[in-house]
Amino acid sequence: MSEPRPESVEKIWKFVRGFAEKSGTTFHPNPAVTEAVVKGLAAHVDELGRPLCPCNFYQDKQAEAKLRRWICACDEMQIYKYCHCLLFVREDGMPITEYLPEDHEGRQVYGLITDPTPDKGRALRHRAHTQSEPGRVQVPAAIEPGPTP
Repeated sequence: MSEPRPESVEKIWKFVRGFAEKSGTTFHPNPAVTEAVVKGLAAHVDELGRPLCPCNFYQDKQAEAKLRRWICACDEMQIYKYCHCLLFVREDGMPITEYLPEDHEGRQVYGLITDPTPDKGRALRHRAHTQSEPGRVQVPAAIEPGPTP
């Protein structure tokens, strides 16, 4: 990924500061994490015209950008208040997993992490019951080896 234009970086900083306030979250306590995600979002603004999540691999970035589900703030953040990039987290640096389905990988990795500001964020919470794990990256289970000949 190429270095983003300073104007794009500033635009993303403005957006993420406002979104953190609106959602009742904060940035990761390690500034390098936040900087990397912000630069990745800004680079995608330059490349695609949209802040596509930089923490995923996409076979076709243009197609993904049109789908919207991984445009920051992504569907998982808007519905479940879960940021897999760790850009929007609690003050202790942990992602909020309280609203995730129990079988979601975020819930399996981090356990139950409660939301300290339940009155903020989750603009699309109404979709939590009608859409199963939006934008979830499906990771196939390990293939069990067959019998040895």
